Amino acid sequence: MSGQDVVIVGAGPAGIRAAQTLVAYGLRPSLIDESLRGGGQIYRRQPENFKRSAKALYGFEASKAQAVHATLDRLQKDIDYRPQTLVWNTEQHTLDTLCDGVAEQVRYRQLIVATGATDRILPVPGWTLPGVYSLGAAQIALKFQGCAIGERVVFAGSGPLLYLVAYQYAKAGAQVVAVLDSSPLSAQARALPALLGQPATLAKGLYYRAWLSAHGVAVHQGVALRRVEGERRVTAAVYAADGQEQVLPCDAVAFAHALRSETQLADLLGCDFAWSPLNRAWLPTRDAAGRSSVDGVYLAGDGAGIMGADAAEMAGELAALTLLGDIGYTVDRTRSLALQQRLEAIQRFRRGLETAFPFPEEWAARAPDEVMICRCEEITAGDIRQTVAHGHWEINRVKAMCRVGMGRCQGRMCGLAAAEIVAQCSGRDIAGVGRLRGQAPIKPLPFGVETER
Repeated sequence: MSGQDVVIVGAGPAGIRAAQTLVAYGLRPSLIDESLRGGGQIYRRQPENFKRSAKALYGFEASKAQAVHATLDRLQKDIDYRPQTLVWNTEQHTLDTLCDGVAEQVRYRQLIVATGATDRILPVPGWTLPGVYSLGAAQIALKFQGCAIGERVVFAGSGPLLYLVAYQYAKAGAQVVAVLDSSPLSAQARALPALLGQPATLAKGLYYRAWLSAHGVAVHQGVALRRVEGERRVTAAVYAADGQEQVLPCDAVAFAHALRSETQLADLLGCDFAWSPLNRAWLPTRDAAGRSSVDGVYLAGDGAGIMGADAAEMAGELAALTLLGDIGYTVDRTRSLALQQRLEAIQRFRRGLETAFPFPEEWAARAPDEVMICRCEEITAGDIRQTVAHGHWEINRVKAMCRVGMGRCQGRMCGLAAAEIVAQCSGRDIAGVGRLRGQAPIKPLPFGVETER
């Protein structure tokens, strides 16, 4: 086996800042990341032969993205950096990894989990058609591959990412047909007092919205994406407004309802979980300094609760300082307390965002029986409802009975949507149906791999 005493999983803002902090105290951590080049989703780095400017790629966040990238570049001589490496299992202080078809085990004594987030998908009929992407996938295509997902794109769902990705596409020259926001304007008006706590962040969000409108992009609020039409590819998006259906001809759709934390690794590590009403999800618990319930395991960034890139950097530094203090280093306690206070201020802003972009609780009741929820196992909403009708309402029992969440993604894409349908159909609160237990491998693996030599 190989590896350092301290390992970080995830080279986004949280993981990079954690590595920088550990190196400053003389440690040489391992930094493991699935991506070819570090930066995470928000600061996803383009391939070396691509020449788009940082300003074109990241807009207002260009300087922050460049700073994060430069930090990782400087660190590489001082850390054991492992890009394009998937962590797919863990047990007994060992991470099972896969890189370029070669399996390897990495031992650790202390572990910082900074696994980030992905899109929360609430399926609609037609979402499995070629040309339908999540918002995050559409952003990856633009940043990392330098292309749009279509010539005429509709963006739908809710959350700040909806406006950001639509703005990025429009700025890059793509034709944005419309933005369909399920959140009513009145909700965003109610959230304004809380959002004023982070005026710069609020100003950027307002700018994206105003820029889209000023450049002829139709923005519809308080509407619901009903279905995506097409046979071999998307031809239209259909949405409902004021009880009437409207058809938008297009050749691509990007949609998501905010973000969900990637918690599978924390689950396999044995971390305690608790229901988070703010995130509408089960999250691994951590104290104010970043410690999980498992000795030697620390949590940082969006993988432990959605708070954004700035908070992820702070949380990564805080987790590293906490780890250092726990193993006997003398650290700056004033700095740790200051980071905790700043994170609490961002958390208040996060509560405002939840008011501005509320979860569409009517989705589960509205989803037709035929809509595919689990595309891996081809399980529909009707299949789940039939399982509930037979008396099964705990989500793992529902999984066992109808196979929802048993496919290649292990419930990462369908689990939350399935839980919403179970809760609505059984008349229970969403927290009451439980959470899908993590299973290895947490992401798909090839059948044949080599082992390290």
